[in-house]
Amino acid sequence: MISTIIAGGVCGVEAYLAAVEVDISTGLPGFGMVGSLSGEVREARERVQVALRNTGFDQPPMKITVNLAPANIRKEGTAYDLPIAVGVLQSLGYFHASDTESILFIGELGLDGEIKGVNGVLPIVREAALGGVRCCIVPRENVMEGAVIPGISVRGVGSLRQLVEFLQARPEEREMLLPAVRVDMAEYLARETRKEKLDFSEVCGQEGARRGAEIAAAGFHNLLMIGPPGAGKSMIARRIPGILPPLTIEESLEVSSVYSVAGQLQAGSLIHQRPFQSPHHTISQAAMTGGSSVPRPGAISLAHRGVLFLDELPEFSRTALDSLRQPLEEREVHVARVYGNVTYPADFMLVCSMNPCPCGYYPDKNKCTCTEHEVRKYLGRISGPVLDRIDLCVEILPVEVSRLRRPSGESSGEIRKRVMAARRMQEERYRGREGKWNFNADISAAEIGTYCRLGPSQRRLMEQAYEAMGLSARGYHRTLRVARTIADLAGEEQIREEHLMEALCFRMTDQAYWGRGSSHEAGSV
Repeated sequence: MISTIIAGGVCGVEAYLAAVEVDISTGLPGFGMVGSLSGEVREARERVQVALRNTGFDQPPMKITVNLAPANIRKEGTAYDLPIAVGVLQSLGYFHASDTESILFIGELGLDGEIKGVNGVLPIVREAALGGVRCCIVPRENVMEGAVIPGISVRGVGSLRQLVEFLQARPEEREMLLPAVRVDMAEYLARETRKEKLDFSEVCGQEGARRGAEIAAAGFHNLLMIGPPGAGKSMIARRIPGILPPLTIEESLEVSSVYSVAGQLQAGSLIHQRPFQSPHHTISQAAMTGGSSVPRPGAISLAHRGVLFLDELPEFSRTALDSLRQPLEEREVHVARVYGNVTYPADFMLVCSMNPCPCGYYPDKNKCTCTEHEVRKYLGRISGPVLDRIDLCVEILPVEVSRLRRPSGESSGEIRKRVMAARRMQEERYRGREGKWNFNADISAAEIGTYCRLGPSQRRLMEQAYEAMGLSARGYHRTLRVARTIADLAGEEQIREEHLMEALCFRMTDQAYWGRGSSHEAGSV
């Protein structure tokens, strides 16, 4: 007898529906599995057989063949254990095909029949809802993860025995055995109020850095802070998520799907605040972009819709830094392995900090012990193409002791109000655009003239700055995007000279350290 059970898997962060076909026939006893399977999936054979025996289900000495379709997609993970077990039991006659119709099963089996949690439940349930599946049976610890998807019934199960009782019960009894769990996503996000422990009111002085962080947050621009140790670079960076606009429902589901695939989604909760990733400078290129033999999301994908903070930027390896170039432009990362090619989302805000030299005190000659050659070598660890993709560069100087005794400055909530006002202007401006435009940083080069329109005087100013500062075409466009954000913060639709001059000031710091044209040639890619 042949049974077909609905299952699901993930490739990258994209989910797909699969069919588990089970055939039991007479012949030489055995348990064979086909369908482009990884080692984890092949091991399901032993887990299923032992779990069925220990749960009290007899298995006659017959030939069992399991096919996981489609065969052209490689199957990974342990989520296929449960649908395989259900298919075997259905073929043995424990319940009818109508009992499992339009039900998707996900879960790993323990040897005692316990159903354990797995990764990737959220995107799989989401794909099942789009595919017309009416019910999903998931491990109990994953039920809240899948219950946020509307239009589908999600039920959590703890053991194989409990699941069989559910499938054998009459339709009117099923709700009592395994009640469906539903979570209103909008209500969930509204209930999860901000509990910011880090606030900008704790930052003393540093008005220039605070202004740069506000502009970066309003337009989702990349930010670099340069200054000596202890000046407050990391302190400011860690407070930036608190002034960013809150996640929308769609963004929360996107980010939660990435964390679900990576196995970093906490049971019973979704990602409701913008992520903040701060990898150590020893991180490898594969860990940054996503990799290993079976690709998993890297740091830049875990920072999707949030902040990727690189502290001590020159200490990162050249390969790790250069791997950011393509994701910063395309907002996604492509990983190619023998296993296959996957694409992960990588729409993040890059925030970096660094010392100006190895000892950290350049250009203070009273403290700096570095030679000119050492300083240039240290700054040269950051390639020109990476610098060209940073919109704002801020120099941070030590705070005077008198400033430490003054009352605290603006809170994150006050700054967030201005950021949200600028954000609403951007929402109105880009409403109806093809593609997912969210911030001024997303404006394509082809649309710069439309959304960053300049008058004659503003155009002359930018032409002079282009020649004097040795800007590349990319640097020119990024300056206009920043000026667009500064105008939005001022509540003005027209970009004025003062907006352009402030945007140019945020590019002058890197000119002071790296020199005119030394790392920003127009052909640098």
